[in-house]
Amino acid sequence: MKKILMIATGGTIASRRMGGGLEPLLTSQEVLQYVPGVQEFCTVDTLQLFNLDSTNIWPGHWLKIVAAIAEHFDAYDGFVICHGTDTMAYTAAALSYLIQNCPKPIVITGAQKPIDLEITDAKTNLTDSFLYAASQEAAGVHIVFDGKVILGTRARKTRSKSHNAFSSINYPCPAIIQDGRVITYIPQVPQGEMRVYQTLNPKVALLKLTPGLGPEFLSQLLAQNDGVIIESYGVGGVPHNEYCDFPSVIAEGARAGKTIIMTTQVPSEGSDMAVYQVGHRIKEAYDMIEAYDMTTEAVLTKLMWILGQTADPGRIAQLFYTPVSFDLFAPEDAER
Repeated sequence: MKKILMIATGGTIASRRMGGGLEPLLTSQEVLQYVPGVQEFCTVDTLQLFNLDSTNIWPGHWLKIVAAIAEHFDAYDGFVICHGTDTMAYTAAALSYLIQNCPKPIVITGAQKPIDLEITDAKTNLTDSFLYAASQEAAGVHIVFDGKVILGTRARKTRSKSHNAFSSINYPCPAIIQDGRVITYIPQVPQGEMRVYQTLNPKVALLKLTPGLGPEFLSQLLAQNDGVIIESYGVGGVPHNEYCDFPSVIAEGARAGKTIIMTTQVPSEGSDMAVYQVGHRIKEAYDMIEAYDMTTEAVLTKLMWILGQTADPGRIAQLFYTPVSFDLFAPEDAER
């Protein structure tokens, strides 16, 4: 039988209702006791890394997860991480960049309801995660939730309460779990040699454009960070009218050596800055990096990873446009 390490980090799955609301209080061993059936198809050890509401997850916690996996990598066939749902997609994306081409499965799961409730999705999600981690065609970082297997770089939380909490954005689910069976559509095969990274630069900010938002907000973020992601409307662009001048602030940021990336607020189909003048003009003038069909969670964590490796603008663009775990489908003429 496959030997799996369950890494507990907290979240709703491990929570109990206290006077001030749900709190993650159950230990990894206590959580595992609710799914005794998994011992029929895999051997499980547990590691309590921390016990946090995922709202409190920080980039430093991602590095602790990476360190734990690296320390125990040779002793196990796969890993299941119990995590809160609110920042699960960010953690899944971050781990995809920090542990690339992993030949073993790293499965992240959680629940919308605590595991000790009579009606809960936690037991199914956790059992499904062990099923996938013990399967023959699993490798790399994935979220397993409500019967779906989602690439870590393509996941987004799209429902705040329903069991069907996560969606795969601009990429099909590689597998599903149905009636206790893993049905694989896309076998997960590493695309190269495994690489583990232990450095991130968290000085990355996200600015969501809204009508009336002035460019001074972008200016402030550029002053305080090494990279800024602009989440624009539609296929991408920034306002330049009688009320505001975003291009001039972008120019200042480019001269200061800041990395600015354009993405879209629209979840599906991605950006294309060449379509409209409001996008085409600034992309051509400042060689702005474009996220195309990536999720915002992946853009943010990929930039943190890249800036942790280099500050060279050309190398930053090259790394960003190099796909990792199918995170990006860019035109062939995108800078590499």
